[in-house]
Amino acid sequence: MSILLDHDGVRLVVEDQALIASGEADFDVAASLAESGCEWLGAQAVGSVVRFDLSGVDRASSVAISVMLEWLRCARERGLKIESVRLSEPLARVTSLAGIDQLLPSPTQAVGG
Repeated sequence: MSILLDHDGVRLVVEDQALIASGEADFDVAASLAESGCEWLGAQAVGSVVRFDLSGVDRASSVAISVMLEWLRCARERGLKIESVRLSEPLARVTSLAGIDQLLPSPTQAVGG
């Protein structure tokens, strides 16, 4: 496991080719969170398989969704294969209501919390 970011209760780690975010991301940490994830994604070999795990993000927020969408953009630009996206139940509800779930790769899993 590698820690990419640990700031004010928000943590981003990499484990088994998965970006794993936890905590309550707010606007103060959003740019650092997105940048840390994109830097890691940019260092992966073209064609690598990656996963995103936001099941530890307890509160649904536009910040967490924006960060996830930025990671998706970075991964696609790098030519990475996104195997799955795990969302906390609150994030899954918001992405579904906003119609953003259709932008996510399948399988996308909502994890009850």
